[in-house]
Amino acid sequence: MTAELLEAVREEARPDTWSAGMGLARAGAVSVQSVGEEEAVLRVRAAGRPAPLTTVLYPEDEIWECDCRGRVDPCEHVVAAAIVLHQSRTQAAAAPRPAARPMPAPNRLAPNRPAPAQAPAAQAAARPGTAPKPERMVYRFKRVDGGLQLERLLVRPDNTARLLARSLASLMANPVEAARIHVEPCDLLADKLLARPTKGALPPERLGALLRVLEPARTVIFDGALVSVSSEPLLPRVTVEDRGEQTVLKIEKDPRITEVVSAGVAVCGGALCPLGEQGLTGAWLESLPQEKVFSPAQMGDFTGKVLPDLARRMPVDVKSQRLPPIDRTLEPRISVELNQLDSGLSVLPTLVYGAPPSVRIDNGRMVYLKGAVPVRDEAAEQKLIHQLRDELNMVPGRRVTVQGKEAVQLADKLRRWRGDLTGDAARVVSPDVQLRPVLSVDAGATRDGVPQVGFSFDFQVEGAGDGAPRSVDAGAVMRAWEEGLGLVPLEGGGWAPLPTEWLKTHGQRVAELLSARGKDGRLANHAIPQLTGLCEALEHPPPPGLERLAPLVQGFEKLPDARLPEDLTATLRPYQLQGLSWLTFLRQAGLGGVLADDMGLGKTLQTICTLGPGSLVVAPTSVLPNWEAEVKRFRPSLKVSVYHGPGRVLDETADVTLTTYALLRLDAEVLGAKEWDTVVLDEAQAIKNPDSQVARAAYGLQAAFRVALSGTPIENRLEELWSLMHFTNQGLLGGRKEFEERWSRPVSDNQKGAAERLRARIRPFVLRRLKRDVAPELPPRTESVRHVTLSERERAVYDAVYAATREEVVSQLEEGGSVLKALEALLRLRQAACHPALVPGQQAKTSSKVEALIEALGTAVADGHKALVFSQWTSMLDLIEPALREAGIGFIRLDGSTANRGGVAERFQDPEGPPVMLISLKAGATGLNLTAADHVFLVDPWWNPSVEAQAADRAHRIGQQRPVMVYRLVSRGTVEEKILTLQEKKRALFESALGGASGGAAITRADLMQLLD
Repeated sequence: MTAELLEAVREEARPDTWSAGMGLARAGAVSVQSVGEEEAVLRVRAAGRPAPLTTVLYPEDEIWECDCRGRVDPCEHVVAAAIVLHQSRTQAAAAPRPAARPMPAPNRLAPNRPAPAQAPAAQAAARPGTAPKPERMVYRFKRVDGGLQLERLLVRPDNTARLLARSLASLMANPVEAARIHVEPCDLLADKLLARPTKGALPPERLGALLRVLEPARTVIFDGALVSVSSEPLLPRVTVEDRGEQTVLKIEKDPRITEVVSAGVAVCGGALCPLGEQGLTGAWLESLPQEKVFSPAQMGDFTGKVLPDLARRMPVDVKSQRLPPIDRTLEPRISVELNQLDSGLSVLPTLVYGAPPSVRIDNGRMVYLKGAVPVRDEAAEQKLIHQLRDELNMVPGRRVTVQGKEAVQLADKLRRWRGDLTGDAARVVSPDVQLRPVLSVDAGATRDGVPQVGFSFDFQVEGAGDGAPRSVDAGAVMRAWEEGLGLVPLEGGGWAPLPTEWLKTHGQRVAELLSARGKDGRLANHAIPQLTGLCEALEHPPPPGLERLAPLVQGFEKLPDARLPEDLTATLRPYQLQGLSWLTFLRQAGLGGVLADDMGLGKTLQTICTLGPGSLVVAPTSVLPNWEAEVKRFRPSLKVSVYHGPGRVLDETADVTLTTYALLRLDAEVLGAKEWDTVVLDEAQAIKNPDSQVARAAYGLQAAFRVALSGTPIENRLEELWSLMHFTNQGLLGGRKEFEERWSRPVSDNQKGAAERLRARIRPFVLRRLKRDVAPELPPRTESVRHVTLSERERAVYDAVYAATREEVVSQLEEGGSVLKALEALLRLRQAACHPALVPGQQAKTSSKVEALIEALGTAVADGHKALVFSQWTSMLDLIEPALREAGIGFIRLDGSTANRGGVAERFQDPEGPPVMLISLKAGATGLNLTAADHVFLVDPWWNPSVEAQAADRAHRIGQQRPVMVYRLVSRGTVEEKILTLQEKKRALFESALGGASGGAAITRADLMQLLD
């Protein structure tokens, strides 16, 4: 513990204090009074004090005390006590031996000459089993022509010495020599400085560096006497006196200097010290003493520039009666003079010293005002100038006049300003003025039987003292609050402080209501739950006539039964009837919704029941025929028009218009110009990127009723949910920036309660049911992982791709590259885990994964099962086809190039059709009913579990009679195993927003880096 204490003292002590402490320790001025388990008490004899000082050290806590009451901490007495305590503990820890006699004085050291008789310590060192004392380094400065030269001696335990004539590093390279020499860090540093031999006196630069390095050295000798070394420079002394009408400035050497022994080095009080201010004094003090005389006409320059500059660099003794004294305690500060105008503020910041100011700094020049003269601290001045610029956007000495919003912002900044304010600043904010919130709600006209709610919100001004009733618009208050201001301007002048505590509780809800209010003052219906909640919180009666909207406020726990279309040819299941009731209510309430039922529960059928004249359905191209067929099948009275093809035109007589996302993007003006009754987006994750052209086109569609259908409303990021809600109920989740700050980041960071608040906000507008909850008659689905072991050749190919890919991906991510580009770079690695032939330049007829797949398919087909085989790469399907033919297993294929998707599906569904269907993941993950299959094989795992789930649900949906088995083929020891972990994280993100999980997170760079570990 004493070593740690000594190191702590060494780090905290000033250089001159450390040198003085070492001198006390070497002089034997320290005695140990007592040493306990927690503290050690030592007595230190100090010059000029009749009784020894008491120093208490606490080694375990690395703290200390001394009763010298000095201003320096630690003082030289603590330094000396810490050194002696550590030495005594070190000696006590060594093997027991007779007390050694004191070492002879340094000037009696004799190089390479043995002592007359062996000392007891040397005898103890020579005994068997006793470790010999190491040699230690002694430094001896010698006078030579022009300055000093330095010798290094190695002192043996018997106090004989040998001259170190070569470098210490070369000596330490010999293990035998290194074992018997005790080396301190300063010895190694000095060795580097002495690596180049010097003839004659040491150059001043190298000598100065040696003094800094040797400050902690234990033994330094000069002129045959033990000396200490200090790196603190010796400064000249400055005296200012009056001489008649003139003022005399004298510059003399430090009176403690005994002798200048080398250029820039002097002896002072038994220590070698560097000389400071050599440009003024000369390296040998040859320029001292100096005397300068200033006439009365020169006093301004002398007081404002010369004297402060000298006082900052060296001690100055002002004995003049006509000059102000120098006060080193004065510190710079910014004083701000603030005056209130009729419509704004006038502000003048000034950089000054003293309170009241004694000097002012104008453009770097000191202007004397009164009182003492400070020692300028230009670094502190610059810090204040930068602070003034950064916080107030002002500079000292320049008056600023602001009005309007800028005056409010500046006044609020000045309320938090840490500098001094003068002028009438105290009256900027009256402590008596307060704002009282006032809410007004009314229900006016109705639309489809639903009241159109209007509301207003104001803040009444109280305590203004002028008697006239005044109010502040809530919008102005909310803008000031959101901008972080503490004030809001009042009509007629002045400001009022914001009701901060009230806003912390209700401000967010009020801001949302204001953003959901139209130009006519009417509130968007999706904001009615927030308005009702605010009325309850403020004990304000809700507007009359809102009974029709009760399900909206209650989260749709009770819905009125919906009337089925008269031409409906299908029988709806109970959960489908509930979904229809939900959609019907949203239509009647003027709201939109996201139907996010699990895949295979009939989202299309539920939506078809709500369609009528003026309906537009936007769907992927692959499922457009399915929509056309099902509308005609279930609602035969509706006229259907497919808006597609090169000569496409809108059929104004059609009840239902079907089109694709590609055409929505290309014909955004045509489709956006028509006012639709209903707009439906099927597979609405197509607009998950709000910056995409198709998403912006969807936002621009005009419709009274908007519905988004998606079994996977969130695939990667919560921003995808924002895009769907922005389409269905614009403003519900605020703008994108607000959504990121208020919802997305807290949920992704797993902040407590964030996911629950988001789910509560969107719950009335998102309906999601799972097959296991609403379709108990559906047979079970079992998912399992089949691991595949790569062959030696496949492992070699994979490892080669891994080495190259890892370097590329890590480099991209560390340089701030996008996650998307990193995913693209990992594509080659994932392909190498599936089949060597997918790697450029590699040839292979088959792979371990294909062989495992063919074996499993052979068993399934032999047992009478049909199977779907998914891969995201058509090139992988190309490699599977020959293996199926060789095994004699019949198959059919569907990918992006398949023209007649419906015909291919019907052929597979036929009991006499082929038992295996090869499907590309992108082309076959949506819009297909393939319940003839009860086995699903996912050849290559995908990042997004939702896409895989959609693929598996081609077989596991209403109409399936047999249990469904889903197999993921995963190569051992590859990135595919890490992908399974990443899938779990993305499922957590989905459930955090729509399910019951407590939180989730988006994919990060750390996730991708972990894939390559």
